[in-house]
Amino acid sequence: MIYFEHVTLRRGKKVLFADFSLTIHAKDKIGLTGANGTGKSSLFALILGKLEEDKGEFRSKSNLTLSHVAQETPALAISAVDYVLQGDVELTELEQQIQDAENKQDGVAISKLHERMDAIGGYQARARAGQLLNGLGFTAEQENNPVQSFSGGWRMRLNLAQALMCRSDVLLLDEPTNHLDLEAVLWLEKWLKSYQGALLLISHDREFLDSTVSTIAHIEQSKINMYSGNYTAFELRRAEQLALQQSSFEKQQREIAHMESFITRFKAKATKAKQAQSRIKALERMEKIAPAHVDSPFSFAFKDTGFMPNPLLQLQKVSFAYTDENILEDISISLLPNDRIGLLGPNGAGKSTLIKLLAGESEVKVGKVIPSKGLNIGYFAQHQLEQLDETSSPVQHLFELNPELSEKEARLYLGGFAFNGDMALEPISGFSGGEKARLVLAMLVYQQPNLLLLDEPTNHLDLDMRHALTLALQSFEGAMVLVSHDRHLLRTVCDDLWLVAHGKADTFEGDLDDYATWLSEQGVASTQKETSSGEHTQAARKAKRKDDAERRKLLQPKRNQLKKLEKELETLHSKEATLNEALADAAIYEESEKAKLLKLTSEHNVVKQRLDEVEEAWMMLSEELESFT
Repeated sequence: MIYFEHVTLRRGKKVLFADFSLTIHAKDKIGLTGANGTGKSSLFALILGKLEEDKGEFRSKSNLTLSHVAQETPALAISAVDYVLQGDVELTELEQQIQDAENKQDGVAISKLHERMDAIGGYQARARAGQLLNGLGFTAEQENNPVQSFSGGWRMRLNLAQALMCRSDVLLLDEPTNHLDLEAVLWLEKWLKSYQGALLLISHDREFLDSTVSTIAHIEQSKINMYSGNYTAFELRRAEQLALQQSSFEKQQREIAHMESFITRFKAKATKAKQAQSRIKALERMEKIAPAHVDSPFSFAFKDTGFMPNPLLQLQKVSFAYTDENILEDISISLLPNDRIGLLGPNGAGKSTLIKLLAGESEVKVGKVIPSKGLNIGYFAQHQLEQLDETSSPVQHLFELNPELSEKEARLYLGGFAFNGDMALEPISGFSGGEKARLVLAMLVYQQPNLLLLDEPTNHLDLDMRHALTLALQSFEGAMVLVSHDRHLLRTVCDDLWLVAHGKADTFEGDLDDYATWLSEQGVASTQKETSSGEHTQAARKAKRKDDAERRKLLQPKRNQLKKLEKELETLHSKEATLNEALADAAIYEESEKAKLLKLTSEHNVVKQRLDEVEEAWMMLSEELESFT
């Protein structure tokens, strides 16, 4: 249907991809991946006829119906459902033709037009549009609201519904989940699985890609490489390719050196065999994932949070409402060090509202919000991107946080977020949404918070940045509350899930797959049942939270000790490598160097002995901590 034959496409002087050949067939499901700026959206523009190839030939089958999501939505007075119906162009034309034929009283034309209307399912079109709107989070009442009454994010949902309404041969979707919550993402995923045309999808949501595509087209270094399978299969295959390059593992070696050392020393010992096998498995898992990201431009981590009050923040019998009806009612929460909470709940249930209450951005109607002395909140929300100073550079934004910071220090820090070279000094007015989101995250990380409140932090971020953020959050020592439609992020950084529904916020007994089942099968009834299950259940949950809090309190010193041991291991490995290098020098064995040789040998023995002791202590403490998880 769509043919690329030795196509080269440029944007200015930059070659986005060169000598690219591909045929897209009916029902192909292709995920287009690659870092921001590599040409994914430009490829869509080429298919839509907005760009022309610089070399080669691009062509498509005649009478091919393409559908894509419009990037802008006019402030129209028509209803949401009528706007969505416009996505079916033939339906709109038929309705106008029927009206014209009726005005002319042309019975033959009317009959033929109604036959065509029936053939394309036109009489069921309004119901189909309603189903699309409902799946994307609109209520039945909102269907009749004018388009101009909706905010920007909801207008983008209308554009998505309009694109899905089109009876297309090829559907082009560029980051369709950016303005959706998890409930709508799950619905869209299910819809795309049943889509009968060819799908080209740009997405940085790995689980969404896994569920919807069967081929990955990855743009890298001006080339488009094709991989059969979903995103996970692509990542593993790409990891195997990168693993062949020794340089790919240089960053990894420091992280896994002490694990390899332990395996080498203790795998033959019966008393340590189980632990050694555990380390071998952990090492294998690390090697499968890490190589695919060794070329990431991002490298950052949350620094020591310092003093950690316990609890960090409390809500006591809090109720909140925007109107007369409470969104949240009688909420009592105590956030403790090391809490890692993901908020789930239907659209409009109050997840973002709860985050705002915790952040102090909204005032409670009833109850108290009690921050502890020493609390340092790091809050990320989409509106913060709009609050950035468009005339200031990333460096200047950091100066606002710390006027004593030097330009060199600021640029070095910002380099970890891929603000390199002149980009660190340029006004952000020309930055993309992803670049602004990275800057907000950079400023948040710089402030060393001990409580993170994150409301959809991955919107606009590419896969490499999401991976870097995931790693940083995994090692974050404070407490965290997260709202995200990115299931991979939720799975990998959250220990507990809370369900926000019908004014309540309570522990969700299950995982994300259970939540998807809850949404599709139980709905509102399940929520009501869980939140009114009696005093015994509430008492049990309170007891569990108390036990968990005590356990975290006991484990924190052990985690701190483990970190100290890891730092000492790194130092000892470095010393051992230096001594080995010195002892490998043939000149050291000359008679004149005998005293120096004895000194080096003695130091080597001391370091080796201490290395054994620290590795043993590290292993025992690691196993002890693992037994609690």
